[in-house]
Amino acid sequence: MKIYGCKNRLSDADRAGVLSEGHDSGRRNFLKQILLTGAAWGAFAHLPRGKGIFAAEEKMVDCKENPGKIERTEAEWQEMLTPEEYHILREKGTEQAFSGKYADYKKEGVYNCAGCDLPLFSSGTKYDSGSGWPSFWEPICPNHVKTRPDRSLFSARTEVLCRRCESHLGHLFEDGPQPTGLRYCMNSAALKFEKESDSESKR
Repeated sequence: MKIYGCKNRLSDADRAGVLSEGHDSGRRNFLKQILLTGAAWGAFAHLPRGKGIFAAEEKMVDCKENPGKIERTEAEWQEMLTPEEYHILREKGTEQAFSGKYADYKKEGVYNCAGCDLPLFSSGTKYDSGSGWPSFWEPICPNHVKTRPDRSLFSARTEVLCRRCESHLGHLFEDGPQPTGLRYCMNSAALKFEKESDSESKR
């Protein structure tokens, strides 16, 4: 299992800030404590093959501090996306649990945004959450996703969006595995998988 890291590392404070966007101040401080404690970072040493997320020998993704913006009209989005992709990415829909093609997908590579092809998650941080949706404990690059409060459906949740095209991806929960304790619960239709050989050829 390979875990893809960033060429351009952000500071611990920046990384913690991205992960805690959209949370209230209490949750923000809680997440920062998790990410910045020695115990959390020490857990990286026990990842498969003894590699940490930013180990120099790992395959790298070119993380951008500012991935830019992509703006399209709704007519353009409808033309380029399938009806299911449009419903999820642009109308904030949710696919049925266990119906998505990546829910139990185990190949190694990178999961890109289906709307703009920005790298979002690595297969190395994907895990079986039992939820029926593809789940990850960390984004591949902190600045490639953003979060904001979601108070729809009579509940308070944290929405996850692509930072470049602001498409809806899924939601963030605080019940994931170590070392982050986070679960990025994504819709398969919001992602486009790129196998390891293809992603490496781009670098």
